Formats: sequence, C-alpha cells, structure tokens
Amino acid sequence: MTMTDISMTDTNVTGGNLTGSSLTEGTETQPTIGGRASVRIYAADTVITIPPDASLLAVADELVGDQVGILVVGSMHDVEGVISERDIVRAVADGLDPDETTARELASKKVVWCDPSATVHEVAELMMEEYVRHVLLGEDNRLVGIVSARDLLGAYAMEPDED
Repeated sequence: MTMTDISMTDTNVTGGNLTGSSLTEGTETQPTIGGRASVRIYAADTVITIPPDASLLAVADELVGDQVGILVVGSMHDVEGVISERDIVRAVADGLDPDETTARELASKKVVWCDPSATVHEVAELMMEEYVRHVLLGEDNRLVGIVSARDLLGAYAMEPDED
C-alpha cells in the first residue's frame, strides 16, 4: 500500500493511462462553492494505491484502515484500475477466496478521468453518464486526485439557496 498526499501543484507526482472522458470548460474564474465550482477543491488530497498482486484480504484491510471507499490498483505512474468496497462485497458474495484472489483480478478497468478544472456539476453529470461513484483527476498526464459522489454531495449541500 502506498498513501500519497497530493498537493495540487506538486509536479513530482505523475500518473499514467489518462484515457477516457476529459472535461474542461475554459479558464474563466469559477465560484468556490456549489455546482459551478472547480471539482479540484472537493477532491481528496490523498490517493491510496495498492499493488496489483495484493490479496482481496489486504485490499479490505487497507480500505478499512485508511477509511476510504476506493483504492487505485497499480501505482501513481501506472494506474491499472480501481477497486472499491462494493467490489469486495461482490467477490465475497460470489464465493471468491479473499486470500487467493488478487486486486488485479477484481479491479475495475473502467476508470473514468476528468480534468481538475471541470466543474462539480460537469463531474456529477459524468458520474451519472458513466454510472460510477469515483472519478480520477488527471492533469498534464499525471494523477492529481480522486473525487467521489459523496464529495460532490458536499459541494451541493454548501451551495446557497437562490431564493
């Protein structure tokens, strides 16, 4: 397991495999709260990776120990997929051996990416379109964060009423 604190200006953290959806909306100043705010301010500043050959038992232990809902399988330089709490529950329900099954075998290869300058609203729409609960943030061909549906819910909860 590797826990990486990511400063949004840290140029030493790189990521690979930046494929999939990418969102950008120009460079105008964006609000700091609500659906029009940049998703960057709501993204987790810690991304936790796990080696692809780690057992599901190790994955579950990491999820619980770090109090997160998803791990990046691979490294910050080579993202092979993601594995979530739901993946572990499905594996157990399917009767897979948690000591013998690896993160690589169970990881979702459907990794959805966005640009950190995308708005909260754009990323929420992307999550709905792609039917995912987590989106990786990539910038200049590097992994710079991860955002969850729960993070976005917090953004909308802080949005002022328009009445």
